[in-house]
Amino acid sequence: MKILIRKVLVLVILFCNLAVFAQVKTPVYTLADTLRGSLNSERTWWDVQRYELAFKADYINKTISGSNEILYKVVKANDGKTRMQIDLQEPLLIDSIWFNEKSKLTFEHVGSVWYAQVPAQNNAEVNRVKIFYHGAVHQAKRAPWDGGFIFTTDSLSRPWMTVACQGLGASVWYPNKDHQSDEPDLGASLTMTIPDTLVGVANGRLVFKNHNNDGTVTYKYNVQNAISNYCIIPYIGKYVNFKEEYPGEKGKLDINYWVLDYNLNKAKTYMPDQVHKMLKSFEHWFGPYPFYEDGYQLIDASHTGMEHQSAVSYGNKYKFGYLGRDMSGNGWGIKWDFIIIHESGHEWFGNNITTKDLADMWVHEGFTNYSETLFVDYIFGKQAGNEYNYGIRKGIRNDRPIIPAYGVNAQGSGDMYPKGGNMLHTIRHSMNNDELFRSILRGLNKTFYHQTVTTAQIENYFSKKAGYNYAKVFDQYLRTTQVPVFEYYIKNGEVFYRYTNCVTGFDLPLVFNKAGVKTLKIIPSEEWKHSKLSSGQNALLTEVAIESMYYLDIKTKK
Repeated sequence: MKILIRKVLVLVILFCNLAVFAQVKTPVYTLADTLRGSLNSERTWWDVQRYELAFKADYINKTISGSNEILYKVVKANDGKTRMQIDLQEPLLIDSIWFNEKSKLTFEHVGSVWYAQVPAQNNAEVNRVKIFYHGAVHQAKRAPWDGGFIFTTDSLSRPWMTVACQGLGASVWYPNKDHQSDEPDLGASLTMTIPDTLVGVANGRLVFKNHNNDGTVTYKYNVQNAISNYCIIPYIGKYVNFKEEYPGEKGKLDINYWVLDYNLNKAKTYMPDQVHKMLKSFEHWFGPYPFYEDGYQLIDASHTGMEHQSAVSYGNKYKFGYLGRDMSGNGWGIKWDFIIIHESGHEWFGNNITTKDLADMWVHEGFTNYSETLFVDYIFGKQAGNEYNYGIRKGIRNDRPIIPAYGVNAQGSGDMYPKGGNMLHTIRHSMNNDELFRSILRGLNKTFYHQTVTTAQIENYFSKKAGYNYAKVFDQYLRTTQVPVFEYYIKNGEVFYRYTNCVTGFDLPLVFNKAGVKTLKIIPSEEWKHSKLSSGQNALLTEVAIESMYYLDIKTKK
């Protein structure tokens, strides 16, 4: 009887595990997912030009109130029957919506989607809606991963507030068109009214600071460049500031460091060194910092860090590595501050180049993950970069494809970070031309400067500029969980090779170099091929050498 019970329990556990597995592999998307993640008729007729956001946070009651005035351009004639979709997540509530400061609009909502009935408008008209809202705000439980408004205290028990909302969406704390494809082309402003014992910081540049003679002070910041909704962020706390001018590729770049008052001395000796190294290496690889007009700010935060455009949040506790840990496991990841380097890398990939759909988030995270390798390469040398990149490979799970479903605000596997970075490292070595590779990275940031893009645009640009069609390589690493197997053996002065466990047509070139030995280049396919080896080339084909440059499983005959 006990054996039977154990068998039943095993079957129940197996069934439950299979059910969980099925859920992971085949997620179910709701109407709310579609409304949030798709471009429907209530969204496509208008294009956001600018946000003018103002709010006041109640630290005691954990509520906020405010308004967002949206300047927009009509891109498709509206007969007055089409509604305008505004996103504001529960439990926040919209109080009223005004059209061009004259007429009050009627509205209704379903969950976190609000529909305003707007008057007829002609194509190319520019109009405004101002949305007043208030309520209890969704609070982050484990920022920045789950997202939301953050009400916390610093180490001296003083109020400290900010927001982290990538993926979850900026509509978690203010009303907007919450779709990644539509950034406010003319920038945004953020005005915050806070207790006069605290300091407010936000993206861009300070416009004014007004004392209100009621125990509060109002700060207004302005961003000149287009900006993603989730990057518009307030920082409120006992901040102090120090600043400098950095001689960058485009001229003088204003850098502001905002740190909690008790961190000032260590910040002055710690932050600039890492920021200077970051800017020098990334401007080399990617081109000029994309937001000279708005400056660069590094700001103490209560969470680990986020890439908020021109206002990077920092919570790495002034330690090298990631909170003092080496992400590579081989020593290279503990020689620099992970958060300063990684989150700043997003200024190029994520903030300058932004994907239209969250499903293509690998463009943000894969390239930025690879910026870590390029930083190590620039500061410590190419071998160090190879070793760092190989070290972070241990974080790849291959649990599901990097690119998920489109149009439902879906985010793919976390493999978009280390696997995306390893894919780019693989492509770089297959090109065997670092100057060409660098020109492609710089060209991406120039060609798609301040734009929203699709993965197809990025993939096609890469192939066109490289002079080789990498379509199957992108398919392999972004759209499957298979790790290609490179099989090879050496016999009678020849190397025999092929790929298995790969998409049909997988054709990643492999190039091997060593001082004093003729370069070896092969392009394996799914069929066995062979190439004659010249003097010394057999020494190029070691598992260690192959794996340090290419994300492949290796199978060889001794």
